[in-house]
Amino acid sequence: MITITRQYVVGAVMGLGLVAALGSGSAQAGEYNITIDPVTIDTGDFTRSGVGFNGASPGPVLRFKEGENVTINVTNNLSEDSSIHWHGLILPFQQDGVPNISYPGIKSGETFTYNFPIKQSGTYWFHSHSGFQEPDGAYGAIVIEPKEREPYRYDREYVVQLADAHPHSGNRIMRNLKMMADYYNRKQQTVFDFFKDSEKMGLGAALSDRMAWGDMRMMATDIEDLQGFTPLINGKGPDQNWTGLFKPGERVRLRFINSSAMTYFDIRIPGLKMTVVQADGNNVQPVSVDEFRIAVAETYDVIVRPAEDKAYTIFAESMGRTAYARGTLAPREGLTAEVPDLRKSPLLTMADMGMSHGMDHGAMAMGSATHEMPDGSSMSGAAHDAHSSTTHKMPDGSEMKGAGHAVPDGSQMQGAEHQGMAQGGRHQMSDDAMMKGMDHSAQGAMAQSGMDHSMHGGMAKEADSFYAFNSGLMPSAANGGKFLSYNDLKAQKPLYKQRPPTREIELRLTGNMERYIWSINGVKFKDAEPIRLKYGERVRFKFVNETMMTHPMHLHGMWSILDNGNGKWNPIKHVVSVSPGTTVYMETEVDAPGQWAFHCHLSYHADTGMFRKVVVEGGPKEQADASAVRHEGH
Repeated sequence: MITITRQYVVGAVMGLGLVAALGSGSAQAGEYNITIDPVTIDTGDFTRSGVGFNGASPGPVLRFKEGENVTINVTNNLSEDSSIHWHGLILPFQQDGVPNISYPGIKSGETFTYNFPIKQSGTYWFHSHSGFQEPDGAYGAIVIEPKEREPYRYDREYVVQLADAHPHSGNRIMRNLKMMADYYNRKQQTVFDFFKDSEKMGLGAALSDRMAWGDMRMMATDIEDLQGFTPLINGKGPDQNWTGLFKPGERVRLRFINSSAMTYFDIRIPGLKMTVVQADGNNVQPVSVDEFRIAVAETYDVIVRPAEDKAYTIFAESMGRTAYARGTLAPREGLTAEVPDLRKSPLLTMADMGMSHGMDHGAMAMGSATHEMPDGSSMSGAAHDAHSSTTHKMPDGSEMKGAGHAVPDGSQMQGAEHQGMAQGGRHQMSDDAMMKGMDHSAQGAMAQSGMDHSMHGGMAKEADSFYAFNSGLMPSAANGGKFLSYNDLKAQKPLYKQRPPTREIELRLTGNMERYIWSINGVKFKDAEPIRLKYGERVRFKFVNETMMTHPMHLHGMWSILDNGNGKWNPIKHVVSVSPGTTVYMETEVDAPGQWAFHCHLSYHADTGMFRKVVVEGGPKEQADASAVRHEGH
């Protein structure tokens, strides 16, 4: 990655001709040539063979300008089929680069020419959509300059592209996960952890907790399917320390891209506030934060203003706290700053299994818990008697006791109505047993209601409707400051006119951890019918996460309008992250005819079945036929 000031970019774009053969740095407008090559990846911890673009991993930073037409000649120098997908770009479906959906892919030795207009600005990326070439290193960054001035000032900018390089190839990782789903879990709980929990919780409670997780073939440490990787920033491991230079007082724009195969990161720069100005390439109303979480495949642009003549560490911990990426902002080469220690690993809770329904039932068992309501009144002594008498019948004949929330006056506690159960929703468990009926949207309502659960053993956390109440995954800033929430994101300018959706499509995110199968509505991709949409409609997608993993859902070709309660200011994204035990909504203006991919962006989840083909029917024929494909060598 090269250091590029805004002034340099403008001058370079104006000065270059049409053809730019990309080297290891960035290139400008017009026609581009990219090769897909075998490469050697050196993380500082290990070296391995991988896949790259133009002889390197990550590949070049492509710089486009909104309004131009680009022609990109991609030559496959691998001994196997390959492809390039332009992640987040709005383009004709034939140019999207997904084998067997938008085109056949690129055979070994052949060249495919992409040609499409650039209709947007912002930070995006590109990657192979073939096999596990992306986890093996086939990714690069895209920066698109807007037609008009940016709504914020900055003096220089850097792409900060994160990845999770693993010493094993993607194919080997997949084989190992299929053989043993916890093959890479190096945080497994031990008998010593049980003894510690017994001291804290009491022997009976600790035993009960272990049995509950055991029944689900799960552990509270099942946060990252894949551990043992080395996080990278712009291709460099923590010890290799990628460094971006600045002059004290400058505004520095950092374009964060998470190109990992499987890893969410929590990012902070100790000593600096970060102002978030873009999410997934779209401008948002600025939010000043101390830390933010970036899902796999998301991008966030932030502006920092280091005033002092010293170095600052860019620190990106994995969500499971098993590894970190590290880079440096410095006024001079060679300067470094203190690197923080990894924080304690979080543990999943029953809330992340969608089973606590916003409640810490362990504390309630004491029968004396008091809920302070938003209006200041208290609801004392919620005995939850129904817990001992209400059962959920499981398909395998077993019963799950105690999911009722009857309060002493016989009324139903709001936010725990279990409406989804009446509608027949199901939770697929690790042993294929199904737990009936979870619509987590009720939990979100409870989380937003501001109930004070302080009497619940001190385990209650500040509510965030994008995490299950009392989730073990809900983040907090290391310095106690502001952590970015999806709720904070507001579009700077609405891209679409606000209107009610024409229909709703429910997508239950399902899986079988023991067999390492991931699916949607309990059906793997190879057995599923396409999702059919009508051109011109506005569809509301309802994601119900019935697994214990967080899934970054990515719809190709059309924008995803995240419903975070901000109405017409709801942010526009290309990836929507869905945490365990939650229900999340997004809406889509169906304005792109053709065939598109829709999938979890965790590489090994998508490969085993959490993937769908979307067919948009109707629409202007000229759009569907736009951008004729040239496929040299056929």
